[in-house]
Amino acid sequence: MLIDSHCHLDRLKTAPDQDTLQQIIDAAKARDIAYFLCVNVRQQGFIDMKQKMAAFDEIFLSAGVHPLDVQDGLNVEEIESFARDEKVVAVGETGLDYFYANETKLLQQTCFEQQIDLAVKVNKPLIIHTRDAREDTINFLKRGNADKVGGVLHCFTEDWDMAKAAIDLGFYISVSGIVTFKNAGDLRNVIRKVPKDRLLVETDSPYLAPVPHRGKENQPAFVRDVAEFVAQLRAEKYADLADYTTENFFRLFKDAARLAGR
Repeated sequence: MLIDSHCHLDRLKTAPDQDTLQQIIDAAKARDIAYFLCVNVRQQGFIDMKQKMAAFDEIFLSAGVHPLDVQDGLNVEEIESFARDEKVVAVGETGLDYFYANETKLLQQTCFEQQIDLAVKVNKPLIIHTRDAREDTINFLKRGNADKVGGVLHCFTEDWDMAKAAIDLGFYISVSGIVTFKNAGDLRNVIRKVPKDRLLVETDSPYLAPVPHRGKENQPAFVRDVAEFVAQLRAEKYADLADYTTENFFRLFKDAARLAGR
């Protein structure tokens, strides 16, 4: 059994309605993916996302504002109400992105601080996006006492020093289809070093489809390709990697309830 620990099912162009979303979920289940974490990026999109996913018990949710969407604003009280929803297992996607939006750096930092504080308040882990902001990301997590709740650096593309610093704070490292790309040699070296009890796999769908699906819209079924590649990379059995990443998911996202028989 596998879990797609980070996807944006509400943004799939190939699943604009409930019927096609069901087909996407069924296609993933056919490849042994049993659970999905649908990640919120815009405060204004949470309610629509929740309504679209309401029929699927195997889909968990997060609530937060992505660093590239901070210009749309952050109402902490409303995000807190979302974060306390029984389907919500994490706060985020939050973090810092100086690569694509250095001009909003200060606003990003403010929103990041607020969401770290919120995660600690509601006692739910953080989902972190970080790009070209290694030192600041770790420093804000330390100052905000994020180690109290932990979290995950999703779609990890940074170096081992950052991975180690995050792991030391109780965070997990999640690997996406990027690890299969030809130019991802440095990332592959990092992923080889991540301890078994700190690794997750994801698609980040509809983005970043792994080899051999490059050029297609990514979907949760493709997390199987990521997991098989990572298992080979780490000289492990696929079944073992599937088992321990699943256990890692439920250890981190403690409010995510297993369904009967799974």
